[in-house]
Amino acid sequence: MRVLGKAGVGLLSAAARAVIPCLWRGKYFSSGKEPVENNAVTPMLRHLMYKIKSTGPITVAEYMKEVLTNPAKGYYVHRDMLGEKGDFITSPEISQMFGELLGIWFISEWMATGKTATFQLVELGPGRGTLAGDILRVFSQLGSVLKNCDISIHLVEVSQKLSEIQALTLTEEKVPLERSAGSPVYMKGVTKSGIPISWYRDLQDVPKGYSFYLAHEFFDVLPVHKFQKTPQGWREVFVDIDSKVPDKLRFVLAPCATPAEAFIQHDETRDHVEVCPDAGVIIQEISERIALAGGAALIADYGHDGTKTDTFRGFCGHKLHDVLIAPGTADLTADVDFSYLRRMAQDKVASLGPIKQQMFLKNMGIDVRLKVLLDKSDEPSLRQQLLQGYDMLMNPKKMGERFNFFALLPHERLHGGSHQRNARQSKPSPSPVAGFSELVWK
Repeated sequence: MRVLGKAGVGLLSAAARAVIPCLWRGKYFSSGKEPVENNAVTPMLRHLMYKIKSTGPITVAEYMKEVLTNPAKGYYVHRDMLGEKGDFITSPEISQMFGELLGIWFISEWMATGKTATFQLVELGPGRGTLAGDILRVFSQLGSVLKNCDISIHLVEVSQKLSEIQALTLTEEKVPLERSAGSPVYMKGVTKSGIPISWYRDLQDVPKGYSFYLAHEFFDVLPVHKFQKTPQGWREVFVDIDSKVPDKLRFVLAPCATPAEAFIQHDETRDHVEVCPDAGVIIQEISERIALAGGAALIADYGHDGTKTDTFRGFCGHKLHDVLIAPGTADLTADVDFSYLRRMAQDKVASLGPIKQQMFLKNMGIDVRLKVLLDKSDEPSLRQQLLQGYDMLMNPKKMGERFNFFALLPHERLHGGSHQRNARQSKPSPSPVAGFSELVWK
């Protein structure tokens, strides 16, 4: 699921608010030719127009942040947008196999790094809790492996609506939830399998310690700044009011440099780039935690390795939606730049990937898991559902090659470390990381 963190992106100078019309249009952007009747005047549109009239054009990052997480009118704050009746479906909602294999991945990494006595599972933007529920089921099924380990679950979620759905999905009804609206830990409970679970609005509030971090379709909705290369140099894209059409927004270019331009690489060769400072802040926080206390991070999202340009788009009712039309009624997203995430880790940790979802799940043994489930099922409808879910996850034309997996791990996990050997032993070879190579149980 998608949810925004609190990391700030900085204020723009007053000079940056003076803009000129932008001739460039991306394929997902407003063309300016849509019928006026299609542009519903939503509460969010009124809010944005008032804001722009008061302070001037806003960055695409500020636009995304307002549309998605404004406390009063934000898309994510008061609705359940997942599933067939929502605007998009995520992998955990398609097949239980997805979450089960991720659960295996965390156990595999826990075993490969020495089976610590405790670990935290921290999920950023947990959606309905479906993914966490599938992972917890695996933890229960492999209870004999984890019997001497104290596990706790920590969910980072700003949406009150979604946190309530997560609690219904994951917690034991007989144990009442502890609520504290003003506290960093705003909700606490116990999962159906007896594991402590807590909710936070910000990653920084999650206790530090040996942790596995999970971000599935999380980074793609963090606000991006968009830049276009012009004869005068890089110019940031802003959102402004269209003076020629009532109740309509348009894109314009800033006439001069803006602070966010500092995030563009000096050797950048693309003519259009999207940068996400919030993602950098979160990756740095996770990297520092892993380097200090151990663990790993697994990130699954659609994205690229520093090759794509214009990826900002909207989704409504499972269809592409103009990002400037009826703001607040559609999901906004931009592909994750994994090369930027790698750069922001600043060598504090090692990274693996991105690797296509099809290859990751194949390495994790999805074919074996599918056969087991099919052999156990006698119902034709259930067998068909399993096969359809497998096809959606693995087919290159569906999710198989659209989604990528990316991992952050301690350097010693990949290269070995002094704590792994004594004076009489040669340096042992670390075991391969599951998913990024074929899963091997020892």
